[in-house]
Order: sequence, then C-alpha cells, then structure tokens
Amino acid sequence: MRITEETLDRIAELARLDVSDPATRANLLADMQRVFDFVEKLNEVDTKGVEPLIFMTDEADVLREDVASVEITKQEALANAPVKDSDYFKVPRVVDKG
Repeated sequence: MRITEETLDRIAELARLDVSDPATRANLLADMQRVFDFVEKLNEVDTKGVEPLIFMTDEADVLREDVASVEITKQEALANAPVKDSDYFKVPRVVDKG
C-alpha cells in the first residue's frame, strides 16, 4: 500500500496535526511508508500451525511482596509546597458547590 498525499492529509486532520511544512510532510510520508512496508513484510511470513501468543511468559502471578516503607515524611513533602496549611496542601477549588 502506498501512502498518498491525500492519506497524509486525512491522518493529519484526524490527529489534529499541522503538516503544512514541506520538509515535515516529506519526512512523515517516508516514515509512514516504512511502517506500512514493514507490516506488509510481516504479512509474508507463514504462520500456519503457530499457536497465538496470549502471554509473554509461562510465569503466572509473579508479584513482589507488599512491604510498607516510608520514602518521604509529611514534612519533607510539604517543604516545597507553594501553599500549605499545617498538614495539608492547599489548592484552588476545582469543583463548584452546585
């Protein structure tokens, strides 16, 4: 599949990108064409008899131990706060009382 100028314009419109610069357009067209060429090359690979890969490893539920630790104290966290009130950060109201 060839990436055309029209395809690039449509993708740019959908992604809300400004690709009016000719150098940027040329680079994007070349990059997008390389991606499509790569996918087409992958489609040539014979995958008959290959089981779909569901998990990347045979390991199941490998989790670390949940251990509580104090990384930073309350005073250290508040030290660089622009506005604070004893034990809390003060921030502007973001929800109206309604």
